[in-house]
Amino acid sequence: MTTVILLVIGSYLLGAVPFSLIVGKLFYKIDIREHGSGNVGSTNTFRVLGMKAGSVVLVLDILKGVIPVLAATYIPLEVNVPVLLFGLVSTLGHVFPVFLKFKGGKAVATSSGAVLAYNPIVFIILVSLFLLTLKISKYVSLSSIVAAISFLIISLILWDPLLIIVAVIISIVIIVRHISNIKRIIDGTESKITFM
Repeated sequence: MTTVILLVIGSYLLGAVPFSLIVGKLFYKIDIREHGSGNVGSTNTFRVLGMKAGSVVLVLDILKGVIPVLAATYIPLEVNVPVLLFGLVSTLGHVFPVFLKFKGGKAVATSSGAVLAYNPIVFIILVSLFLLTLKISKYVSLSSIVAAISFLIISLILWDPLLIIVAVIISIVIIVRHISNIKRIIDGTESKITFM
């Protein structure tokens, strides 16, 4: 049980690491929270710091979801715990980071990393839907919401109980975290991407 507890704590703390804030302050002398949307996710990093920094943060945020799931897969555990749950814990750490007074990102990149480690095919489908929606709408927020809802639908089609539970939690978190974006889309004030 000790290994499981340590892995849960480690998953949360890894998820709570604010890579966008670290990259911004270390290499650009910018506090990402004071620019753009003020969010510490990779989308705001792209907008404020540019493609290079945004890409680095995106990869690091995805790895925050991948690593806990792979660790739980290959580290012998005293009890049988579904490995995807560690990815969920890391995602919640990203959204509610102890290092930033529990004000973190919007769960998209880290949760996608957990899905990637658990089921790469589902990950590919979700990324494809995300990019298609982004190509059509130019809204990252709308693309994230579409991917979240699609994740729930796919989990129901596959009828994987664990995937369904995680998909429900992650979908709710992502949609709730994007409520302000939804309002801006309706008002016509939401920022659009320009590189697609």
